[in-house]
Amino acid sequence: MMGLVLLKRADCELCEEFASDLARWSMGRSLPPLRTVDVDSDPAWRRRYGLRIPVLLWDGELVCATRFDAAELECLLRGIR
Repeated sequence: MMGLVLLKRADCELCEEFASDLARWSMGRSLPPLRTVDVDSDPAWRRRYGLRIPVLLWDGELVCATRFDAAELECLLRGIR
């Protein structure tokens, strides 16, 4: 999947916290569109990331997992612009 993808699971407090932190951080910034997807919707994702969710991916590559890492995402976005 291309762009930013947040893999999460229903009824996951850590996932909701991650999404909230990401939303707060992204306010006022120009970011690529973010897709939110249930990790259990794809068997490969469930095998690879199922125990580490939430996971933020950029073009299929891991950006951060379990906790939102603003510094890592900032570095990534500066590198592609």
